[in-house]
Amino acid sequence: MTSHVKRAFRYRFYPTDAQAAELARTFGCVRKVYNMALAARTEAWTLRQERVNYNATSAMLTAWKKTEELAFLNDVSSVPLQQALRHLQTAFTHFFAKRAKYPRFKSRKKSRKSAEYTTSGFRFRAGKLTLAKMGQPLDVVWSRPLPEGAQPSTVTVSQDGAGRWFVSLLVEDPAIQPLAVNGNAVGVDAGLDHLLTLSTGEKITNPRYERKNRARLARAQRELSRKSKGSANREKARRKAARIHARIADRRRDTLHKITTRLVRDNQVVVIEDLTVRNLLKNGRLARAISDAAWAQFRRMLEYKAQWYGREVIVVDRWFPSSQLCSSCGALAGRLPLNVRTWTCESCGTTHDRDVNAARNLLAAGLAVSACGAGVRPQRSTPGGQSAVKQETYGATRGIPLLR
Repeated sequence: MTSHVKRAFRYRFYPTDAQAAELARTFGCVRKVYNMALAARTEAWTLRQERVNYNATSAMLTAWKKTEELAFLNDVSSVPLQQALRHLQTAFTHFFAKRAKYPRFKSRKKSRKSAEYTTSGFRFRAGKLTLAKMGQPLDVVWSRPLPEGAQPSTVTVSQDGAGRWFVSLLVEDPAIQPLAVNGNAVGVDAGLDHLLTLSTGEKITNPRYERKNRARLARAQRELSRKSKGSANREKARRKAARIHARIADRRRDTLHKITTRLVRDNQVVVIEDLTVRNLLKNGRLARAISDAAWAQFRRMLEYKAQWYGREVIVVDRWFPSSQLCSSCGALAGRLPLNVRTWTCESCGTTHDRDVNAARNLLAAGLAVSACGAGVRPQRSTPGGQSAVKQETYGATRGIPLLR
Protein backbone atom coordinates (compact mmCIF):
# COMPACT_ATOMS: atom_id res chain seq x y z
CA MET A 1 0.00 0.00 0.00
CA THR A 2 1.50 3.34 -1.02
CA SER A 3 0.95 6.71 0.56
CA HIS A 4 -1.07 7.81 -2.49
CA VAL A 5 -4.43 6.73 -1.13
CA LYS A 6 -7.30 9.02 -2.04
CA ARG A 7 -9.83 9.73 0.64
CA ALA A 8 -12.96 11.86 0.71
CA PHE A 9 -13.41 14.38 3.51
CA ARG A 10 -17.01 15.54 3.92
CA TYR A 11 -18.04 18.81 5.54
CA ARG A 12 -21.26 20.65 6.22
CA PHE A 13 -21.66 24.08 4.65
CA TYR A 14 -24.27 26.83 4.69
CA PRO A 15 -24.86 28.51 1.31
CA THR A 16 -26.25 31.98 0.83
CA ASP A 17 -29.61 32.29 -0.90
CA ALA A 18 -27.86 33.09 -4.19
CA GLN A 19 -25.49 30.11 -3.84
CA ALA A 20 -28.38 27.78 -2.94
CA ALA A 21 -30.30 28.92 -6.02
CA GLU A 22 -27.24 28.44 -8.25
CA LEU A 23 -26.63 24.95 -6.86
CA ALA A 24 -30.30 24.02 -7.26
CA ARG A 25 -30.08 25.04 -10.93
CA THR A 26 -26.90 23.01 -11.30
CA PHE A 27 -28.51 19.91 -9.76
CA GLY A 28 -31.43 20.24 -12.17
CA CYS A 29 -29.17 20.65 -15.21
CA VAL A 30 -27.01 17.69 -14.16
CA ARG A 31 -30.13 15.53 -13.87
CA LYS A 32 -31.46 16.79 -17.23
CA VAL A 33 -28.19 16.09 -19.09
CA TYR A 34 -27.84 12.64 -17.52
CA ASN A 35 -31.39 11.65 -18.46
CA MET A 36 -31.10 13.00 -22.01
CA ALA A 37 -27.82 11.19 -22.58
CA LEU A 38 -29.27 7.96 -21.17
CA ALA A 39 -32.31 8.28 -23.44
CA ALA A 40 -30.07 8.91 -26.46
CA ARG A 41 -27.86 5.92 -25.72
CA THR A 42 -30.87 3.67 -25.10
CA GLU A 43 -32.58 4.78 -28.32
CA ALA A 44 -29.40 4.31 -30.36
CA TRP A 45 -29.01 0.75 -29.16
CA THR A 46 -32.71 -0.18 -29.36
CA LEU A 47 -33.28 1.15 -32.88
CA ARG A 48 -29.88 0.81 -34.53
CA GLN A 49 -27.82 -1.53 -32.30
CA GLU A 50 -25.35 1.33 -32.04
CA ARG A 51 -23.23 1.90 -28.95
CA VAL A 52 -22.82 5.56 -28.00
CA ASN A 53 -19.77 6.39 -25.87
CA TYR A 54 -18.82 9.36 -23.70
CA ASN A 55 -17.26 11.33 -26.57
CA ALA A 56 -20.47 11.11 -28.57
CA THR A 57 -22.63 12.27 -25.65
CA SER A 58 -20.18 15.14 -25.00
CA ALA A 59 -20.70 16.26 -28.59
CA MET A 60 -24.45 15.97 -28.06
CA LEU A 61 -24.18 18.24 -25.00
CA THR A 62 -22.45 20.90 -27.09
CA ALA A 63 -25.26 20.70 -29.65
CA TRP A 64 -27.96 20.83 -26.96
CA LYS A 65 -26.52 24.04 -25.53
CA LYS A 66 -26.91 25.74 -28.91
CA THR A 67 -30.66 25.07 -29.11
CA GLU A 68 -33.17 27.61 -27.85
CA GLU A 69 -35.00 25.01 -25.78
CA LEU A 70 -31.88 23.96 -23.83
CA ALA A 71 -29.99 27.26 -23.78
CA PHE A 72 -30.41 27.34 -19.98
CA LEU A 73 -27.65 24.71 -19.75
CA ASN A 74 -25.19 27.53 -20.43
CA ASP A 75 -26.21 29.29 -17.21
CA VAL A 76 -24.41 26.75 -14.99
CA SER A 77 -20.84 25.49 -14.92
CA SER A 78 -20.09 23.02 -17.71
CA VAL A 79 -17.86 20.89 -15.44
CA PRO A 80 -20.66 19.12 -13.49
CA LEU A 81 -22.49 18.46 -16.77
CA GLN A 82 -19.44 16.76 -18.26
CA GLN A 83 -18.99 14.78 -15.04
CA ALA A 84 -22.60 13.57 -15.30
CA LEU A 85 -21.77 12.13 -18.71
CA ARG A 86 -18.67 10.44 -17.30
CA HIS A 87 -20.76 8.92 -14.51
CA LEU A 88 -23.20 7.60 -17.10
CA GLN A 89 -20.29 6.05 -19.02
CA THR A 90 -19.13 4.37 -15.81
CA ALA A 91 -22.65 3.06 -15.18
CA PHE A 92 -22.73 1.49 -18.65
CA THR A 93 -19.26 0.02 -18.16
CA HIS A 94 -20.47 -1.71 -14.99
CA PHE A 95 -23.61 -2.87 -16.79
CA PHE A 96 -21.75 -4.44 -19.70
CA ALA A 97 -19.33 -6.08 -17.23
CA LYS A 98 -22.42 -7.54 -15.45
CA ARG A 99 -21.54 -5.79 -12.20
CA ALA A 100 -24.69 -3.68 -12.13
CA LYS A 101 -28.16 -3.33 -13.62
CA TYR A 102 -29.02 -1.12 -16.57
CA PRO A 103 -28.70 2.60 -15.67
CA ARG A 104 -31.92 4.23 -14.52
CA PHE A 105 -33.26 7.72 -15.13
CA LYS A 106 -32.77 10.23 -12.33
CA SER A 107 -35.88 11.41 -10.50
CA ARG A 108 -36.33 14.99 -9.32
CA LYS A 109 -37.76 13.84 -6.01
CA LYS A 110 -36.05 10.53 -5.29
CA SER A 111 -32.56 10.76 -6.77
CA ARG A 112 -29.61 12.17 -4.86
CA LYS A 113 -29.02 15.86 -5.49
CA SER A 114 -25.34 16.27 -6.25
CA ALA A 115 -22.85 17.87 -8.62
CA GLU A 116 -19.18 17.00 -9.05
CA TYR A 117 -16.53 19.58 -9.91
CA THR A 118 -13.03 18.77 -11.17
CA THR A 119 -10.04 21.08 -10.72
CA SER A 120 -11.14 23.43 -13.51
CA GLY A 121 -14.47 24.00 -11.76
CA PHE A 122 -13.35 25.21 -8.33
CA ARG A 123 -10.64 27.16 -6.53
CA PHE A 124 -9.24 26.06 -3.16
CA ARG A 125 -6.84 28.54 -1.58
CA ALA A 126 -5.96 29.38 2.02
CA GLY A 127 -8.70 27.13 3.33
CA LYS A 128 -11.42 28.77 1.21
CA LEU A 129 -13.43 26.89 -1.42
CA THR A 130 -15.01 28.74 -4.33
CA LEU A 131 -17.04 26.98 -7.03
CA ALA A 132 -17.36 28.07 -10.66
CA LYS A 133 -20.12 30.62 -11.36
CA MET A 134 -20.04 31.72 -7.70
CA GLY A 135 -18.43 34.93 -6.67
CA GLN A 136 -17.76 34.18 -3.02
CA PRO A 137 -16.42 31.15 -1.14
CA LEU A 138 -18.70 28.59 0.49
CA ASP A 139 -19.28 28.93 4.22
CA VAL A 140 -17.80 25.52 5.10
CA VAL A 141 -17.61 24.24 8.67
CA TRP A 142 -14.13 22.68 8.73
CA SER A 143 -14.94 20.15 11.45
CA ARG A 144 -11.64 18.31 10.95
CA PRO A 145 -8.44 19.36 9.21
CA LEU A 146 -7.51 18.23 5.74
CA PRO A 147 -4.09 16.57 5.34
CA GLU A 148 -1.39 19.22 5.35
CA GLY A 149 -0.83 20.67 1.90
CA ALA A 150 -3.66 18.63 0.39
CA GLN A 151 -5.17 19.86 -2.86
CA PRO A 152 -8.56 18.35 -3.81
CA SER A 153 -8.78 16.57 -7.14
CA THR A 154 -12.59 16.67 -7.15
CA VAL A 155 -15.23 18.46 -5.09
CA THR A 156 -18.75 17.05 -4.80
CA VAL A 157 -21.59 19.24 -3.52
CA SER A 158 -24.78 17.54 -2.36
CA GLN A 159 -28.01 18.18 -0.50
CA ASP A 160 -29.74 15.44 1.48
CA GLY A 161 -33.44 14.89 2.05
CA ALA A 162 -33.35 16.87 5.29
CA GLY A 163 -32.12 19.94 3.42
CA ARG A 164 -28.56 19.79 4.73
CA TRP A 165 -25.74 20.84 2.40
CA PHE A 166 -22.48 18.92 2.21
CA VAL A 167 -19.24 19.28 0.30
CA SER A 168 -16.90 16.32 -0.17
CA LEU A 169 -13.25 16.88 -1.09
CA LEU A 170 -11.24 14.02 -2.59
CA VAL A 171 -7.58 14.33 -1.56
CA GLU A 172 -4.51 12.15 -1.15
CA ASP A 173 -4.13 11.21 2.52
CA PRO A 174 -0.52 10.35 3.46
CA ALA A 175 -1.71 9.32 6.93
CA ILE A 176 -3.15 6.11 5.49
CA GLN A 177 -0.27 3.65 5.75
CA PRO A 178 -0.13 -0.14 6.28
CA LEU A 179 -0.21 -0.99 9.97
CA ALA A 180 2.41 -3.15 11.61
CA VAL A 181 1.73 -6.83 10.99
CA ASN A 182 0.38 -8.71 13.99
CA GLY A 183 -0.69 -12.30 14.41
CA ASN A 184 -4.22 -11.55 15.56
CA ALA A 185 -7.23 -13.01 13.78
CA VAL A 186 -10.90 -12.80 14.68
CA GLY A 187 -14.11 -14.38 13.44
CA VAL A 188 -17.20 -12.16 13.32
CA ASP A 189 -20.77 -13.45 13.39
CA ALA A 190 -23.48 -10.90 12.53
CA GLY A 191 -26.79 -11.08 14.33
CA LEU A 192 -29.82 -9.18 15.56
CA ASP A 193 -29.84 -9.84 19.32
CA HIS A 194 -26.24 -8.64 19.27
CA LEU A 195 -24.98 -6.67 16.30
CA LEU A 196 -21.72 -8.65 16.17
CA THR A 197 -20.28 -11.56 18.13
CA LEU A 198 -16.53 -12.11 18.04
CA SER A 199 -14.67 -15.40 18.30
CA THR A 200 -13.04 -14.00 21.45
CA GLY A 201 -16.43 -14.19 23.16
CA GLU A 202 -17.07 -10.43 23.01
CA LYS A 203 -20.57 -9.38 22.03
CA ILE A 204 -21.23 -5.94 20.56
CA THR A 205 -24.63 -4.54 21.44
CA ASN A 206 -27.07 -3.85 18.65
CA PRO A 207 -27.99 -0.15 19.12
CA ARG A 208 -31.24 -0.48 17.10
CA TYR A 209 -31.37 3.20 16.22
CA GLU A 210 -34.38 2.85 13.94
CA ARG A 211 -36.41 1.04 16.59
CA LYS A 212 -35.55 3.66 19.22
CA ASN A 213 -36.86 6.40 16.94
CA ARG A 214 -39.77 4.43 15.51
CA ALA A 215 -42.47 6.26 17.49
CA ARG A 216 -41.15 9.71 16.50
CA LEU A 217 -40.79 8.58 12.89
CA ALA A 218 -44.32 7.16 12.77
CA ARG A 219 -45.75 10.37 14.21
CA ALA A 220 -43.87 12.49 11.66
CA GLN A 221 -45.03 10.28 8.80
CA ARG A 222 -48.66 10.46 9.97
CA GLU A 223 -48.42 14.25 10.00
CA LEU A 224 -46.94 14.15 6.49
CA SER A 225 -49.77 11.97 5.18
CA ARG A 226 -52.35 14.55 6.31
CA LYS A 227 -50.83 17.44 4.37
CA SER A 228 -52.05 18.45 0.94
CA LYS A 229 -49.73 17.46 -1.89
CA GLY A 230 -47.73 20.37 -3.24
CA SER A 231 -48.36 22.58 -0.20
CA ALA A 232 -45.69 24.36 1.84
CA ASN A 233 -46.88 22.55 4.96
CA ARG A 234 -46.32 19.21 3.28
CA GLU A 235 -42.74 20.19 2.45
CA LYS A 236 -42.17 21.18 6.10
CA ALA A 237 -43.58 17.85 7.27
CA ARG A 238 -41.44 15.98 4.74
CA ARG A 239 -38.31 17.75 5.98
CA LYS A 240 -39.22 16.87 9.58
CA ALA A 241 -39.50 13.16 8.74
CA ALA A 242 -36.30 13.33 6.67
CA ARG A 243 -34.40 14.83 9.61
CA ILE A 244 -35.36 11.85 11.76
CA HIS A 245 -34.19 9.45 9.04
CA ALA A 246 -30.94 11.42 8.71
CA ARG A 247 -30.32 11.29 12.46
CA ILE A 248 -30.80 7.51 12.47
CA ALA A 249 -28.43 7.07 9.50
CA ASP A 250 -25.79 9.38 11.00
CA ARG A 251 -25.74 7.56 14.35
CA ARG A 252 -25.65 4.15 12.67
CA ARG A 253 -22.79 5.17 10.38
CA ASP A 254 -20.81 6.61 13.30
CA THR A 255 -21.18 3.36 15.28
CA LEU A 256 -20.13 1.20 12.33
CA HIS A 257 -17.09 3.40 11.67
CA LYS A 258 -15.90 2.98 15.25
CA ILE A 259 -16.44 -0.80 15.22
CA THR A 260 -14.77 -1.44 11.85
CA THR A 261 -11.80 0.79 12.66
CA ARG A 262 -11.19 -1.10 15.90
CA LEU A 263 -11.47 -4.50 14.21
CA VAL A 264 -9.03 -3.52 11.47
CA ARG A 265 -6.51 -1.94 13.83
CA ASP A 266 -6.51 -4.84 16.29
CA ASN A 267 -6.49 -7.78 13.86
CA GLN A 268 -4.43 -8.86 10.88
CA VAL A 269 -7.22 -11.14 9.62
CA VAL A 270 -10.98 -10.65 9.99
CA VAL A 271 -13.29 -13.49 8.93
CA ILE A 272 -16.94 -12.79 8.16
CA GLU A 273 -19.84 -14.66 6.62
CA ASP A 274 -21.10 -13.94 3.11
CA LEU A 275 -24.64 -12.83 3.96
CA THR A 276 -27.06 -12.12 1.10
CA VAL A 277 -28.81 -9.17 2.71
CA ARG A 278 -31.02 -8.60 -0.33
CA ASN A 279 -32.56 -12.06 0.04
CA LEU A 280 -32.80 -11.80 3.83
CA LEU A 281 -34.84 -8.61 3.47
CA LYS A 282 -37.59 -10.67 1.83
CA ASN A 283 -38.41 -12.02 5.29
CA GLY A 284 -41.31 -9.79 6.30
CA ARG A 285 -40.87 -10.35 10.04
CA LEU A 286 -37.17 -9.53 10.14
CA ALA A 287 -36.71 -7.10 7.25
CA ARG A 288 -36.92 -3.98 9.39
CA ALA A 289 -34.49 -5.30 12.00
CA ILE A 290 -32.04 -6.47 9.31
CA SER A 291 -32.12 -3.06 7.63
CA ASP A 292 -31.49 -1.40 10.99
CA ALA A 293 -28.45 -3.64 11.59
CA ALA A 294 -26.89 -2.51 8.26
CA TRP A 295 -24.77 -5.64 7.70
CA ALA A 296 -23.95 -4.68 4.11
CA GLN A 297 -22.68 -1.26 5.20
CA PHE A 298 -20.55 -2.93 7.89
CA ARG A 299 -18.95 -5.20 5.29
CA ARG A 300 -18.22 -2.34 2.87
CA MET A 301 -16.51 -0.31 5.59
CA LEU A 302 -14.52 -3.29 6.82
CA GLU A 303 -13.26 -4.18 3.34
CA TYR A 304 -12.07 -0.73 2.28
CA LYS A 305 -10.40 -0.06 5.64
CA ALA A 306 -8.63 -3.41 5.47
CA GLN A 307 -7.36 -2.45 2.02
CA TRP A 308 -6.16 0.89 3.36
CA TYR A 309 -4.22 -0.55 6.28
CA GLY A 310 -2.84 -3.77 4.81
CA ARG A 311 -5.22 -6.14 6.59
CA GLU A 312 -7.10 -9.13 5.19
CA VAL A 313 -10.83 -9.81 5.18
CA ILE A 314 -11.83 -13.40 4.46
CA VAL A 315 -15.43 -14.12 3.47
CA VAL A 316 -16.77 -17.61 4.21
CA ASP A 317 -19.52 -19.10 2.05
CA ARG A 318 -23.02 -18.38 3.30
CA TRP A 319 -23.89 -22.11 3.34
CA PHE A 320 -21.14 -22.98 5.80
CA PRO A 321 -23.04 -24.36 8.86
CA SER A 322 -21.20 -22.22 11.40
CA SER A 323 -23.96 -22.40 14.01
CA GLN A 324 -24.53 -26.19 13.82
CA LEU A 325 -20.87 -27.24 13.88
CA CYS A 326 -19.28 -27.96 17.26
CA SER A 327 -16.17 -25.77 17.54
CA SER A 328 -14.64 -28.23 20.03
CA CYS A 329 -14.90 -31.61 18.31
CA GLY A 330 -16.27 -30.81 14.84
CA ALA A 331 -19.51 -32.80 15.18
CA LEU A 332 -22.47 -31.49 13.20
CA ALA A 333 -25.69 -30.94 15.12
CA GLY A 334 -29.14 -31.10 13.58
CA ARG A 335 -31.15 -28.07 12.56
CA LEU A 336 -31.17 -25.35 15.21
CA PRO A 337 -34.14 -22.93 15.11
CA LEU A 338 -33.27 -19.27 15.62
CA ASN A 339 -34.82 -19.25 19.10
CA VAL A 340 -32.21 -21.80 20.29
CA ARG A 341 -29.41 -19.60 21.63
CA THR A 342 -27.42 -22.30 23.46
CA TRP A 343 -26.97 -25.99 22.67
CA THR A 344 -24.96 -28.95 23.91
CA CYS A 345 -22.91 -31.13 21.60
CA GLU A 346 -23.99 -34.78 21.83
CA SER A 347 -20.51 -35.99 20.90
CA CYS A 348 -18.31 -34.15 23.40
CA GLY A 349 -20.83 -32.65 25.81
CA THR A 350 -19.64 -29.06 25.30
CA THR A 351 -22.32 -26.42 25.81
CA HIS A 352 -22.11 -23.65 23.22
CA ASP A 353 -23.36 -20.12 22.98
CA ARG A 354 -24.79 -20.20 19.47
CA ASP A 355 -23.23 -16.93 18.28
CA VAL A 356 -19.81 -17.38 19.89
CA ASN A 357 -19.62 -20.91 18.48
CA ALA A 358 -20.50 -19.61 15.00
CA ALA A 359 -17.81 -16.92 15.21
CA ARG A 360 -15.17 -19.49 16.23
CA ASN A 361 -16.13 -21.79 13.37
CA LEU A 362 -15.97 -18.89 10.90
CA LEU A 363 -12.49 -18.03 12.17
CA ALA A 364 -11.25 -21.61 11.82
CA ALA A 365 -12.71 -22.02 8.34
CA GLY A 366 -11.33 -18.65 7.22
CA LEU A 367 -7.82 -19.43 8.48
CA ALA A 368 -7.90 -22.80 6.74
CA VAL A 369 -8.98 -21.19 3.48
CA SER A 370 -6.18 -18.64 3.81
CA ALA A 371 -3.55 -21.24 4.71
CA CYS A 372 -4.20 -23.93 2.13
CA GLY A 373 -6.38 -22.28 -0.50
CA ALA A 374 -9.31 -24.57 0.25
CA GLY A 375 -12.88 -23.56 -0.36
CA VAL A 376 -16.12 -23.75 1.57
CA ARG A 377 -18.91 -24.89 -0.71
CA PRO A 378 -22.67 -25.23 -0.20
CA GLN A 379 -23.88 -28.37 1.51
CA ARG A 380 -26.42 -30.55 -0.26
CA SER A 381 -29.53 -31.59 1.62
CA THR A 382 -30.26 -35.29 2.04
CA PRO A 383 -33.81 -36.66 1.60
CA GLY A 384 -34.13 -36.74 5.38
CA GLY A 385 -33.62 -32.99 5.58
CA GLN A 386 -30.20 -33.05 7.27
CA SER A 387 -27.08 -31.62 5.64
CA ALA A 388 -24.73 -34.16 4.15
CA VAL A 389 -21.25 -33.06 5.22
CA LYS A 390 -17.90 -34.19 4.00
CA GLN A 391 -15.52 -33.39 6.85
CA GLU A 392 -11.80 -33.11 6.52
CA THR A 393 -9.45 -32.29 9.36
CA TYR A 394 -6.81 -29.78 8.45
CA GLY A 395 -4.26 -30.27 11.23
CA ALA A 396 -2.81 -27.02 12.36
CA THR A 397 -6.01 -24.99 12.58
CA ARG A 398 -7.38 -26.04 15.97
CA GLY A 399 -8.59 -29.44 14.69
CA ILE A 400 -11.89 -28.07 13.43
CA PRO A 401 -13.19 -29.74 10.24
CA LEU A 402 -13.41 -27.68 7.08
CA LEU A 403 -16.31 -28.16 4.69
CA ARG A 404 -14.92 -28.53 1.19
